[in-house]
This record gives sequence, C-alpha cells and structure tokens, in this order.
Amino acid sequence: MDTYIGLVEDDDNIREIVKTYLEKEGYRVEDVDSAEQAWELFNKSTKPDLWVLDIMLPGMDGYEFCKKVRTHSEVPIIIISAKDEEVDKILGLELGGDDYMTKPFSPRELVARVKRHVKRWKQMQKGSGAGGEETILSGNLELNVTERLAFYAGEEVETTQKEFEMLRVLAEHENKAFSRETLLESVWGMDYFGSDRAVDDLMKRLRKKFPDLDLETVWGYGYRLRSPGS
Repeated sequence: MDTYIGLVEDDDNIREIVKTYLEKEGYRVEDVDSAEQAWELFNKSTKPDLWVLDIMLPGMDGYEFCKKVRTHSEVPIIIISAKDEEVDKILGLELGGDDYMTKPFSPRELVARVKRHVKRWKQMQKGSGAGGEETILSGNLELNVTERLAFYAGEEVETTQKEFEMLRVLAEHENKAFSRETLLESVWGMDYFGSDRAVDDLMKRLRKKFPDLDLETVWGYGYRLRSPGS
C-alpha cells in the first residue's frame, strides 16, 4: 500500500513544491490549505501515515490541530514554520510534533526526515501485532500487549501508541526509576529529533486518563510506576 502523506500549508508555492518532491519519492499526497480541511481528512476512514504541518494557518492554527490529532493518534507530525524562536519549537514539540523545520528549508531534507519518520511509524505498527498473547499486570492496570489494549479496574481505557508503550515500559519494571532520556529512546526511538519535554507531556496525558495509577515523578530525573502498596 502506498504511503499516504497529509500536507497542510496555506502558501500555494510552498505547498506545490513540497507536494512535488514528495510525489517524486512515490508518496501519495493529499494537500489542503487549512487545519479545518485537514481535520476533515483526519476523520476519514483512510488516514495519512504522516502529516507535514504548517503552524501559521488561517482559522485553526497548526498548534491546535496538532493537539487534536494527539488525543486520538501518535501518527508522525513534521512541523514546518517561519517561527524560528526556541520557544516556538519547544511548544510545537510539547504539543505532539515529532519534528520541527524552520522556513526556508531544503525540500530534500524534508523528504529525508519524512522517510525516517514513516519507517519508524511502520515499524511501530508492524510490531504492535507481532508475537503471541502477552499480558502485563500492575495492580488494577492490565495491558494486553498483543492487542495493544489497556484496562484499568476492568474498564478499557483508550490509549495512543506512545501512551501504551510508555505504560508498558513502566509496568514491566515496577518501582524502577527511568530517566527522561531513557524513556524518550524507549518510546520515541533513538532517532527522535525533539526535546525530552515530550515525555512530560505524555505523562500528563496518562495521569489524566489513569488518575488512580501511581505514576511518580522522580524530581530532576524522570518517572517510575509504583506498585500497589509499595
């Protein structure tokens, strides 16, 4: 099946150049000029395997679109923006972006990054269905690794790919403290471009979804999952 790229850019020239380069590499590209159109695209039955997302858009901006996508999916998002301040890059990565490129950028470099993120995403999806039945238990938390399903006190809790993987790493090693860097490598992969603040953002989401789970902050270091009664 062809790799499907969603391109969100309101500058006609940039959108056309990026689309041309991506299509030359064999990608199927759906290009739109607003986040509202992109959200409609995201909600179709066939969704893009990766998004190339501009931040400065009319109406809903790229940050808001990124946040909305992250409530449902961990599909790779490469942010492209004229904003080159560090605070803008950090915000984009904290809100769920996997990569950040400042305009003007090399289309060839963008294609190289697209290839890397698509490869990692495909490997994650392939790995999610591999192996036999496996279940991880930690108190009231139950993780069905085979089906990538999470349950708490018998009730299923919807999780994204990275949320599930973070829970798996912590639950397999109850009471062990993991550094942010180790969690970043374990969940995002060795080739992740972004900040370790992505770990903090993911933990916030997990605490909201699992309020009774003892996800402990190890100040100045990272996180651990406490076993019940420890």
